[in-house]
Amino acid sequence: MPEPSRPVVLLFPGQGAQHPGMAVELYGAEPEFTATMDEFFALMGEEGGRLRADWLGDHPRVPLDDASRAQPLLFAIGYALGRTLTARGLRPAALLGHSVGELAAACLAGVFTLADAARLMAARSQAMATVGPGGMIAAGVAADDLEPRIGARHRAAGVAVAAINAPRHTVVAGPEPWLTELTRELAADGVTTRRVPSRQPFHCPAVRGAAELFAVGFAGVPLAPPRVPIRSTATGLPVSGAQALSPGFWAGQLARPVLFWAALDGLLTDGDHTLVEAGPGRSLSMLARRHAAVRSGRGTVVAPLPASAEGTLAAWKAAMEELDAQVGEGALGEGALGEGALGEGALGEGVRRGSVEGV
Repeated sequence: MPEPSRPVVLLFPGQGAQHPGMAVELYGAEPEFTATMDEFFALMGEEGGRLRADWLGDHPRVPLDDASRAQPLLFAIGYALGRTLTARGLRPAALLGHSVGELAAACLAGVFTLADAARLMAARSQAMATVGPGGMIAAGVAADDLEPRIGARHRAAGVAVAAINAPRHTVVAGPEPWLTELTRELAADGVTTRRVPSRQPFHCPAVRGAAELFAVGFAGVPLAPPRVPIRSTATGLPVSGAQALSPGFWAGQLARPVLFWAALDGLLTDGDHTLVEAGPGRSLSMLARRHAAVRSGRGTVVAPLPASAEGTLAAWKAAMEELDAQVGEGALGEGALGEGALGEGALGEGVRRGSVEGV
């Protein structure tokens, strides 16, 4: 397999990227994707069957914005897309995940198996079920400018900056009614805000108890150093071997702010890359396009899936052709694996090799 002109990095989105019909057109059309999703649902047991029905159905029993649906589905779709791309011959040089996307990256890198990931996603959903109503808002202002606007009453209730996605793209999370009150105050000050699709807050003090419960779910789960470098959005730095082996590191990111821009900036400062979004929508791709390295043409961005269900297959096929042109002619064809592809060990157990047909 020819070496790509730039190292490829897979980006895994988190809460807020979900939408009805996300990646559904790939189910049945891409054998590797389909088999991986089915494997995950089977590992989830009865809840996996309900999760699959809500994903594929027109009238989900539980709304997709609920953490019990969005979180496991975003994990599964991201992981399944990662497996599909590597089975097609793509060899990522690094992985970067936003929130729950970091767990998809960890699983793909071999930190834990898919079977254990299913257990962890169930534990994460159960932990988040203890969190009261709340949510997240994205604000078009720098974090340093937003921090002073979060008053003492809001902070006492658990409202805090939850993500720094770009220099002027900051997310605040917290419980209700405090989050709505802060939203009104920001609007009165002329700050543009947008509600993130989520019925629960993440990455703020209000979910510290849930993070502690989630940590209990790691009992008996073997952890290993990543076989593919992971740039953590919890720290902005590469995940160390010691961090990868720490349940507290993976569970604690649930309550820590997401430092997406710091992680992305560190990655692109190290060199030029092709960034491929492995998940529904184009939220991380749009953020990455704000970076100077991408704007100057030193880095490129590929977003295989649209932000709505319509046109998924066409968008996927176009993205595969774009990657094929960047990585090397024929490198992403049917079942192409090549010597440069990730080995089975880096993908956990049960990786099917050379099984993907073109769309």
